[in-house]
Amino acid sequence: MSQQASPRGTFLKIADAVKARIAADEGMTELPSAAELMREHEVSRGVALRVFGALQKEGVAEPVPGGRWRVIRRGESVDRRPLAERLADVIVADELAVGAVFPSAATLCARFDVSRPTISKALDKLQAAGLLSEGKQGKQRTVLALPNQEEGSTP
Repeated sequence: MSQQASPRGTFLKIADAVKARIAADEGMTELPSAAELMREHEVSRGVALRVFGALQKEGVAEPVPGGRWRVIRRGESVDRRPLAERLADVIVADELAVGAVFPSAATLCARFDVSRPTISKALDKLQAAGLLSEGKQGKQRTVLALPNQEEGSTP
């Protein structure tokens, strides 16, 4: 944006440009950072943040931990439950019985596309809930109990 452009509505123009980039790149999963928007469009941080707000309001993007923004595509089904709940579902989905070895942290990182510390925190919650054994170096976690299933599906 040129310095002579009116600041009023600038964030909407930038939001439109970002939406056009999203539409053009089907593989785009993450929005540019606020710093990248500031540098590319020569605007203040406040304007860049308003761009994110406009995109969120339109249902095009959502914030993710770490100050980044994720692209939301129409028809995309994303499980927004806490990671610990999704990890508990692994027990059912993988048909693990009590005493079975739970997948490793590295396997879970790849499966859920999150970092190792994030997986560790969620595994600690499952351990505290009594679903998994304690994991130590060289010792794999095992299933101690099966998660409670929703009874709403039973007539």
